[in-house]
Amino acid sequence: MSTDIAVTTQGHVATIEIQRPPLNYFDLQLIRDIADALDKIDANGEIRAVVLAAQGKAFCAGADFNTPARDAPASGDQRDGGHLYIEAVRIFRNKKPIVAAVQGAAIGGGFGLAMSADFRVTCPEARFAANFTRLGFHPGFGLTVTLPEAIGKSNAELMFYTSRRVTGEQALAMGLASVLVPQDQVRAAAMSLAQEIAECSPLGLLSTRATMRAGLADRVKHATDHELTEQNRLRVTDDFREGVKSTAERRSANFTGK
Repeated sequence: MSTDIAVTTQGHVATIEIQRPPLNYFDLQLIRDIADALDKIDANGEIRAVVLAAQGKAFCAGADFNTPARDAPASGDQRDGGHLYIEAVRIFRNKKPIVAAVQGAAIGGGFGLAMSADFRVTCPEARFAANFTRLGFHPGFGLTVTLPEAIGKSNAELMFYTSRRVTGEQALAMGLASVLVPQDQVRAAAMSLAQEIAECSPLGLLSTRATMRAGLADRVKHATDHELTEQNRLRVTDDFREGVKSTAERRSANFTGK
């Protein structure tokens, strides 16, 4: 496991903290580290709930398209994100409830990571965005499954088709977040919710969560297979290059449909 995450325990709650501030961009290694940590937590009978948190001003700003990945790709499948989504599906296969402490931006794939949790605790300053269409890209990280299941198809389509950013207050109103607190209280509130969950019977928790999330990982696997196909198709287009360039330059994109 790399030094980009830290795992701590407090009673029956484990905290996984992403440590790539300020924006906590992800790559294959980070997602694999989180999946590995969750596997170890699943094997630890003392842990009953998990807090997923991050250092810095953002929860996770997704992939950094302007910087080469840390992972030197050994094959086209790894380069095109296939291996990353294999690791992402592992996260969805974990057995214990996860509370995401979203203190800032959760953008693109980082939004997808936040949606892998059972609950999201957030603040007014947070921003949730499935910004893929503004990049000339296709949604990923299983968001085409998790987002409509959480907020309904129409709200999900609105977020996908506009790439608009949703505030913490809006997230609470639409069911995207479960708790809204001041920014400096997000981590504590997430821990409080996780501790409340951990007070329940571990056998009852595991059984009930397995029922509530039955088939989710398989649906995400099917979705990411399709998402990856579309992302690979769009990745080589002029629109994608323009979307990434215009975002980096903080200007409106000049899309041509090519």
